[in-house]
Amino acid sequence: MDRRLLPATTLRLFNRRFNSTVSTATVLQTLKPEPAAFTIVNLDDHRKLFASVSTSKLLRSSINLGLASNETFVDFGMWVMNSRLMETSLVRDVILKTVKHTMFEHFCAGETTEEAGECVRKIHDAGLRGMLVYAVDNTGCDRNLEGFLRCVEFSKSLPPSSVSFLIAKITAICPIGLLRRVSDLMRWQYKDPSFNLPWKLHTLPIFSTSSPLYHTLQKPPPLTPEEELDLELAHRRLQKLCQKCVQESVPLLIDAEYTSLQPAIDYFTYSSAIKHNQDGNPIVYGTVQAYLKDAKERLFMASKAAEKLGVPMGFKLVRGAYMSSETESASSLGYDSPIHNSIDETHACYNDCAGFLLKRIANGNDAVVFATHNIDSGKLAACRARNLGIQKGNRRLEFAQLYGMSEALSFGLRNAGFQVSKYLPYGPVDMVMPYLLRRAEENRGLLSTSNIDRVLMW
Repeated sequence: MDRRLLPATTLRLFNRRFNSTVSTATVLQTLKPEPAAFTIVNLDDHRKLFASVSTSKLLRSSINLGLASNETFVDFGMWVMNSRLMETSLVRDVILKTVKHTMFEHFCAGETTEEAGECVRKIHDAGLRGMLVYAVDNTGCDRNLEGFLRCVEFSKSLPPSSVSFLIAKITAICPIGLLRRVSDLMRWQYKDPSFNLPWKLHTLPIFSTSSPLYHTLQKPPPLTPEEELDLELAHRRLQKLCQKCVQESVPLLIDAEYTSLQPAIDYFTYSSAIKHNQDGNPIVYGTVQAYLKDAKERLFMASKAAEKLGVPMGFKLVRGAYMSSETESASSLGYDSPIHNSIDETHACYNDCAGFLLKRIANGNDAVVFATHNIDSGKLAACRARNLGIQKGNRRLEFAQLYGMSEALSFGLRNAGFQVSKYLPYGPVDMVMPYLLRRAEENRGLLSTSNIDRVLMW
């Protein structure tokens, strides 16, 4: 790839604090002509990119992104949110109100379904779509299921095609402790194929030869009768949600988690996909984290196995958001990190997986959501799609970015004729707070590169 592309030439300038002295003119002068293939997505015309955004919105976004990219500010904010100050009612109210009118308004769609609906309508008017992310409480699985079901029902009251997906976490409908137990048992079965799991449903390959197995170093005991009942209840919750999504034609996208839990999450996802993805129409989508060393091999194996079964698959391709915690967990057990050794290896894995999935789409198989804030990857995927003859508006191809992030890339892809979605978490501020804290902690580098958006906005 030509290193003269935008990110390669500007990130060195942009990876500074938000009060950098680099001027807009200096940055825009670095945008050198691109190879013809990459002009499919044009980010040079900032007026055209942000034509649908009001001046006041641009100013607020620029300020919020500036604050979010300042590590000192983020560290202080996280200290306050995790401190005993939050136990004082008056202080808590002031802090939550401040957060609501800054970071929450920038990165979230609202507190209520009505506010989320208004946000969906606004971005739909701007040519984008919404991925609805209902804020959940991991202590109430049945309550969370009802929230998901209401979210699907609510999506049908919005303009047609304005909602692209419902986003769900298996941790919201199955106790985390049980997911860890199921993951341990499945890892052990991969080590010892004779190890019997009588409750296990038909699924797709979950492990590869390079998958991390260090989370399970000893043979785990079988599930107790109570655990088996809880597992069955979790399956019923997911099936009820899948059936509702099939009924309303709203695709369900299952988010990924830590590697300690991911085998169980893939098991739930794949067993549900086998049941509900029919007639060439993927309803249940899984998530592939390209920063993991085993990502590409597992994707290939799952896709090929599904093809043999005649099951159309849907995948969301991401880089991953738990880098520091995954590395620390592996190191504490004396093992190498499951994450690629360099960012270049992660980029290469993402682009390889993207190329594989695009070829499958061109051949009439599978569907994909490219969730990326990386401009090079977005442009490369768009170029490959066009070269493979994938037409504008193909329903099997979607790009996605977080709400409030990478607006230039979102609008650039939209202008090029691709379907683009924004990830829209919504719910009460205190319930969405864990999402905001996790984004701030796990995406420090990503937030610092938001300078690209701020320069173009300005």
